[in-house]
Amino acid sequence: MQTKVNITPAKKLLSLPTYVFAELDEWKEEERAKGVDLIDLGIGNPDGATPAPVVEAAVKSLQNVKNHGYPDFKGKIELRQGISEWLHKKYGIDINPKDEIQTLIGAKEGLAHLALAFTDPGDINIVPDPYYPVLSRGTWVASGDVYHVKLEEKNDFLPDLDSIPEEIAQKAKIFFVNYPNNPTAGVATLEFFKKLVDYCKKYNILLCSDLAYTEITFDGYKPPSVFQVEGAKDVAIEFYSFSKTYNMAGWRIGFAVGNKDIIKTLYNVKTNMDYGTCSVIQDAALAALNMPSSYSEEITGNYQRRRDFMIEGLNNLGWNLKKTRSTMYLWLQVPDGYDSKSWCRHVLEKTGVVFTPGIAFGKYSDNYFRVSIVQPDEKLYEALDRLEKANIRFV
Repeated sequence: MQTKVNITPAKKLLSLPTYVFAELDEWKEEERAKGVDLIDLGIGNPDGATPAPVVEAAVKSLQNVKNHGYPDFKGKIELRQGISEWLHKKYGIDINPKDEIQTLIGAKEGLAHLALAFTDPGDINIVPDPYYPVLSRGTWVASGDVYHVKLEEKNDFLPDLDSIPEEIAQKAKIFFVNYPNNPTAGVATLEFFKKLVDYCKKYNILLCSDLAYTEITFDGYKPPSVFQVEGAKDVAIEFYSFSKTYNMAGWRIGFAVGNKDIIKTLYNVKTNMDYGTCSVIQDAALAALNMPSSYSEEITGNYQRRRDFMIEGLNNLGWNLKKTRSTMYLWLQVPDGYDSKSWCRHVLEKTGVVFTPGIAFGKYSDNYFRVSIVQPDEKLYEALDRLEKANIRFV
């Protein structure tokens, strides 16, 4: 008789909330099977091409046999020096390329590994809600607990630090923030970061700033770095991504900067878990940093143009959106009578337009949905037309 094998996943994986993006993929497959032509405004996947100088640098690097072996765990010193110079030029901050920079296989990987590096079972990390999923899921995979601080429009989607219970602050290990924010497009001021640095120093909390959208900004807005706050290096680490700024989402490269002891701990995790970032992609990233600003300005200009006509079109359908100052996302209220899943499913079935339910970003987000403006202009105009013809409105 054959023995029945029953190999079960770890409890920490089984206990994770449903990953709504996987469910969204199932919905899309069902509609495609019916022959529906989808316009996908769900995932924030840039639709533009990577700039030519980046591609050319990668091709040249690929032809160098020295780049065919294992890369340096920290990242090439040339890239780390380039990052340091870029940060000084952009923010006026001094980051030592020797021991205050760690290259990453995308910022998401680094954020998950940071949680793993500093979280023991039962530890508490603070995450504002709504949140980029890995900010909570990294902690859960590390067998830690998450305290979610509700973000509200009336507070400009900034966390109310005074609302955090004293016992949570006393126990917290990491405070994650993401500004400019995914999914709300909320932005933070330097004054907010000063308060947050003081808060984390008071309670001995590691402050993690996810600055993935630093270049996707509009109308002259420039987001601050946490390291523009005096003394931030005592408690902070900051993550950057090439995905959105340079249309390099599929290249998988980012970097973290900050407190050298925090960087070293992240490095220690990575040496046990991966072999670093591909040397060819590092050379391409350095080329991206050295490009004239006109390349990133063109990418940002495309998003600003889309923001303008999408907000106008959605407001004509009953919403009351203000112009966002950053990211490629719009954060809209769900009409009465729906939760975020049922609303997005309704819109998909009526129009073939894909939105992301707010519940994907946290328990406090079920009365919102996210629109990603990551399709060519003509597709976005078509999406607005489909919504209008199907009488999809906010009433």
